[in-house]
Amino acid sequence: MGPLGRETWAQRLGTFRASPSAFMAGPEGEDLGRDLLSDLRSEKLSEPMKVALLALSLEYPDQLWPDAPAAEAAATSLLDTLVLLPPRPSALRRPLLLAATTALAAGGALNPASGASGRLLPLLLGLASGRDLGRSFCPASEQRPLQATAWECLRELESCRPGLLGGCLGLLRALLGREGPAQPLSLLLALALRNALVIQARAGAGLQGLLTAGESSMEGGPWNWMLAEEGEVHLQPQAPSWPAAEEDECGLAALELSPEEARELRATVAQLLDASYLLTPVAQAQLLWLLGWALRGLRGQPPVLFKPQLVRLLGTAQLTLLHAMLALKAAFGEALFTAQDEALLLRRLTLAAQHPALPLPTHLFYLHCLLNFPENWPLGPTGEEAAPLLLGSQLCRGLLPSLLHEPMALLARLHLLCLLCVEDEEKEGKGQDRSPRHYLEELLAGLRQRAALDGGPRALATLCFQASYLVAHCLAGQPVVLIPLTQGLAQLYRARPALAPHFVDLLDHVGPELQEPLRVALRQEVASRPGREEALRWHLQMLASVADGDAQSATLSFLRAAAAHCTDWGLQQALLRVCRALLRAGVGGGLADLLQELARQLEDPDGQDHARLYYILLAHLAGPKLGVALGPSLAAPALASSLVAENQGFAAALMVQEAPAPIRLSVGPRRAEGAVPVLRLQVEVLEPVYSLELRFRVEGQLYAPLGAVHVPCLCPGRPTRPLLLPLQPRRPAPARLAVRALYSTPSGLTCHAHLPPLLVAFADLFLPFPQPPEGAQLDFFEELWDSCLPKGTESRLWCPLGPEGLEALVSRHLEPFVVVAQPRCTFFPARSRLTGPRRWGASSPQPSVWVVTD
Repeated sequence: MGPLGRETWAQRLGTFRASPSAFMAGPEGEDLGRDLLSDLRSEKLSEPMKVALLALSLEYPDQLWPDAPAAEAAATSLLDTLVLLPPRPSALRRPLLLAATTALAAGGALNPASGASGRLLPLLLGLASGRDLGRSFCPASEQRPLQATAWECLRELESCRPGLLGGCLGLLRALLGREGPAQPLSLLLALALRNALVIQARAGAGLQGLLTAGESSMEGGPWNWMLAEEGEVHLQPQAPSWPAAEEDECGLAALELSPEEARELRATVAQLLDASYLLTPVAQAQLLWLLGWALRGLRGQPPVLFKPQLVRLLGTAQLTLLHAMLALKAAFGEALFTAQDEALLLRRLTLAAQHPALPLPTHLFYLHCLLNFPENWPLGPTGEEAAPLLLGSQLCRGLLPSLLHEPMALLARLHLLCLLCVEDEEKEGKGQDRSPRHYLEELLAGLRQRAALDGGPRALATLCFQASYLVAHCLAGQPVVLIPLTQGLAQLYRARPALAPHFVDLLDHVGPELQEPLRVALRQEVASRPGREEALRWHLQMLASVADGDAQSATLSFLRAAAAHCTDWGLQQALLRVCRALLRAGVGGGLADLLQELARQLEDPDGQDHARLYYILLAHLAGPKLGVALGPSLAAPALASSLVAENQGFAAALMVQEAPAPIRLSVGPRRAEGAVPVLRLQVEVLEPVYSLELRFRVEGQLYAPLGAVHVPCLCPGRPTRPLLLPLQPRRPAPARLAVRALYSTPSGLTCHAHLPPLLVAFADLFLPFPQPPEGAQLDFFEELWDSCLPKGTESRLWCPLGPEGLEALVSRHLEPFVVVAQPRCTFFPARSRLTGPRRWGASSPQPSVWVVTD
């Protein structure tokens, strides 16, 4: 198939961009990557069209080259196309370099065994170092843009494989001194330096002259694949949260630097910082973050190197640089920032946040910096939210929230006000102005007043509940704030019951400090005012969320009065949801009478069935079982009838479920336990188990049917008595007993499980034999044998003895059951089938061997 035309490619690219996954799954998806690589060398396509094809490979490398072999082949083809370009100026060289780099990095083909990697890395380093590659590769006019592109490609490869350029630090440092403050080169050197420090610290080694190695020492390949294999650190966000980043540190304090290495490291950092003011603000911020991350954990590296940059940045208007400066403050604290610097930063942030011409995102950024300001000497435990010590009420007077502010700005200012209220002291007695707490109460009252407007925008109600949640979260330990907040929310519900869904959501998210008193207040509000019929469904929805075992009589009276107005299916279901909540709360007698009334009074059959079902559950199930049955439904599909779906949940809760048993069963030591063999079972549990029943079964007719063993209760850590399992052998032989357990859990579920089988050994089938009287061993055994088998019997057992012989076989297997042993005569205890090859007498030349057979 020949090269595709421009129109065909334009159509294919449009179809692909519309849905890449659908296009790749279609018939043309398999050939897209191959056609793209092939047509890059076609003379029929113009350079702009080829640039569009390369842009596609940059945007969707995962779809075009889904695995490492495909990425390797694509990178090789792209490099071949780059080499074959004519020496005249071309717009394809830079996109080809970027596409080859992206294919190797995204496809996971960047490794020492990759031929494309071995070609690309020297090419990028040669372009980055400015070596003359000859006019056969590119004209002089393109060498500078290609050099910048090579730096960007090397930075991308170092980000994907940290430590790859660890051997190039000396070369990159020399290039920085020769080329000047080139932005891509500065960021590349900072990233490679950070990664090398991290990897060498993990290995417990120093820099080993990496900063002083020049270009001459790197002939033949400066790529340190060993460092790249060990380096698993990925480039973190530009300005992370420094306390969170400390958790992922690799222990830079363990890096041992010689005096010369420490001096070279300081010189390199100073070289990068001195020229950083020529970079763009975003690049400066990233450079400061990389260098600060690298130096904050090193011993003997004072942060004074950043002091000139701090003086320069204290008055910056660039948000990225301000963020980077605050990250440095969080990293080094009082070692770099004095108390005067801290006060200046706070005052600057406070005044900047009050500027009337600030756009909303910038305003929110300044407020975020104030709320998360890294202090030199913070008070309280780590992670506790508090306002900075130097940020007082007078300084924040212009940042108090107002009802005229945008919702997001109001919430951010309210958050700051809550932090000020934490440190607030009562000032009314001193004749001072209103305290922050009083201002907070007035603001919340204004928000509730706007939310209570009938027919008002829902956004106002949402803002009111967001503010209430924020206050409850920040001031959970101050009842002086939570009590009026609870009363105000109850009044808001009284004025506008349609906000019941907002109240339910608030109750689900606030802590117990506000949740419990608000539940009580809302339950009293609903039970005391049944309300109009149009508000009944909101009252029922609220009551289903706040109903519990308290105030049963008032709740049941409200439900009886409301039942007369529940004429449609929706209201009846809402009423029954309240009954369900009362069932789960353990409400008893009065609820049973109400359910019987509802089963007769409700007109909808679904409601009647629900009421009858709830009554049956209440009458027949104990508290734990009832709670499990009324728990979340386990039915996956959405069914037409809610009763059917609910019944499926009940069936899943009430049926015997299979589960991994928290029970361990083993056979204990043998003892005489009656006239039949008895297994002494030792049982251990990992969690409480009730009404345990162990059932045993054995294949074949070896034993009579085994009875079940019952245990009322087992708890972990408590000693238990051995369980006795009598055996009645029909054919005495070793066997495997299958064990199944049936038990109840503390949550009320009934479960069954299969336990590992128990092994019944041949020895377990013998009864412990009493010691014979003194001096009567031989006669005693003969009389016992004659009484058991008066006519005698004979049975032969054929089996391969192997190299051990008969005596070793007898000694190993039958010695535990010997009663009397003499050099030529050995007696064993007799059971119903205990026989041998022959009844050897005392004068017999062979030893007497008895075995159990059929």
